[in-house]
Amino acid sequence: MLRIQPRERSNVPVERNGIQASLSDLVALGERACRLEFAPSRGANDALAGPYPASSRGSGIEFDELRAYLPGDDVRCIDWRVTARTGRPHSRVFREERERPVWIFVDAGPGMHFGTRCAFKSVRAAWSAAEVAWTAREQGDRVGAVVRGTEVTHTFPPKRREADFFGLLDCVAAATQIHGEVACESLDEALGRLAARIRPGDRVYVISDFEGLSEVGRRHLSQIGRRADATCVLIYDVLEACAPPPGDYRITDGDDVCSVPVGRHGARDQYASLFDERLESLAEFCRARRIGLVALRTDEEVSSRVGEVFGAGDGASIQRRASR
Repeated sequence: MLRIQPRERSNVPVERNGIQASLSDLVALGERACRLEFAPSRGANDALAGPYPASSRGSGIEFDELRAYLPGDDVRCIDWRVTARTGRPHSRVFREERERPVWIFVDAGPGMHFGTRCAFKSVRAAWSAAEVAWTAREQGDRVGAVVRGTEVTHTFPPKRREADFFGLLDCVAAATQIHGEVACESLDEALGRLAARIRPGDRVYVISDFEGLSEVGRRHLSQIGRRADATCVLIYDVLEACAPPPGDYRITDGDDVCSVPVGRHGARDQYASLFDERLESLAEFCRARRIGLVALRTDEEVSSRVGEVFGAGDGASIQRRASR
């Protein structure tokens, strides 16, 4: 069972607006990109040259192995010293360097417009996505995204142009704006959009609260995990993990107001166990499919969990921190 560790204070800058993200907020996060870094664990397969070793061998500059000469090998790659020593021709094989497109799934659906500490989940997801996007761009990767909003889901194929990148950030910021009640794509459907566009060797970050994820959505995640280096970033609010201290709380949906008593210790434990069970279920699912999983609270920065977010491959176990 995952345990909640108390946390003394938040490290989210107080000057930010935690209700809605702005393009200027997301652009400012680019200053941190130089301090963040991720190294993918699988070879890149994109056709364009780039900074990562490809999963296929070719005419790159990184030495891979020395083997017996095969018909069709480039004669310029023959190692004449080994050939002379063994009496048989040997070739030096190199690994090509390829680009690794980075895909970011940003969930800003209706359920994400909630939060009690520092920021709504939708805003925390936007900030996290921006840090990932800037980090990928600093490393020379093309960045694409699927942005699920309360009205429509937008898809941005991975591109390198500055105008496309800032257009992506602008869409992520706009998705955090609160809209009226309209029918929007479900989380499962939006994940299906992403799964249909992933190619082998891509790097994928799925940022969501994963509320409402059904077996259909899990199948899409499984497909993503088979094709790409995938990391799920679970955004949650402390109130979802822990019931508030004992007392009577008035809540409203904007129209009606009611009072909810919170007092019994057993009820608070039961409340926390429901979230623990959901989190454990998602963690077990990800471990079985070698998908990384990080639980990020709304008052935590990606930069404070950089080792987990950018290195959470192969279904790494997760830890979360919250205050009871």
